[in-house]
Amino acid sequence: MAGVMDSVNQRTQLVGQNRLELLLFRLGSNQLYGINVFKVKEVLQCPSLNEIPQRNPVVRGVAHIRGNTVSIMDMNLATGHEPLENIQNCFVIITEYNRSTQGFLVRGVERIVNMNWEDIHPPPTGAGRENYLTAVTEVDGKLVEIIDVEKILSEVSPMSEDVSEGVIEDGIAERVVQKHILIADDSSIARKQIQRVIESMGIKTTLKKDGREAIDYLESMVAEGLDPLTELIMVISDIEMPEMDGYTFTAEVRGNPALKGLYVVLHTSLSGVFNEAMVKKVGADDFLAKFNPDELARRVNDRVLDMTGERILEEEDEDENLKP
Repeated sequence: MAGVMDSVNQRTQLVGQNRLELLLFRLGSNQLYGINVFKVKEVLQCPSLNEIPQRNPVVRGVAHIRGNTVSIMDMNLATGHEPLENIQNCFVIITEYNRSTQGFLVRGVERIVNMNWEDIHPPPTGAGRENYLTAVTEVDGKLVEIIDVEKILSEVSPMSEDVSEGVIEDGIAERVVQKHILIADDSSIARKQIQRVIESMGIKTTLKKDGREAIDYLESMVAEGLDPLTELIMVISDIEMPEMDGYTFTAEVRGNPALKGLYVVLHTSLSGVFNEAMVKKVGADDFLAKFNPDELARRVNDRVLDMTGERILEEEDEDENLKP
């Protein structure tokens, strides 16, 4: 399986060009599924699994891999189907999402394909709210479904969405009562997580499913005579999204005279040393790894204080207090 994985340096050449690589795999049927190679750390034959007490049924066990204990989840079971059988003949895709490492049990791994995000589309409208797809595409005339891994993780191991006391400045919402925050993310779970944190601060949100929807929304504001720079506090965008990824979205914003001053935060479960460099390359203002409610709330809090000039005054007061 060593030949399945490309080097990080090769893969990062795709970033910023609205391109990605998908690792194709199968579960309990002949349906093809895909996962962004950036999320994949390793692919291996299913190792020996140790059961753990009171585990979620989706977790088939834990494995000791390269000195770490990793939970192995049955992706077929997680998406509402039967458990995979003969797991000793199955494969495990080791991934990194939301600052943690986990393994997904799959029946078989096919190959890696180079794609353009414009060829990755949102799920069909009639797919229903409970589906586990963030996108679909076509490879060699066959439908490929891209699974919402963040939805699986939120069900197997729910994360707290509560903001700690003292993180949010008192009266922060009153300072921006006429403004809102634009959120772009292809995962319905991720959108709701971000929305709940921000609305718990008393700040309004507008939600879009991908970069294309977000840029169309911004351009429609301009066409209606509205100024996005005065209407919006900031834009919080995922990186990997169908139609248009977050890097391309940011580059589009920076290339539009009416939008280039928008404050853009790239908020993603993608990990890797390339992220900071890519943020600078496309001109984003900040990068935040998913998902930490306190960090997200702090970014919003600080942005509001920056907009009102209050953080500068606070820093000047601190400097004065430090003087002998």
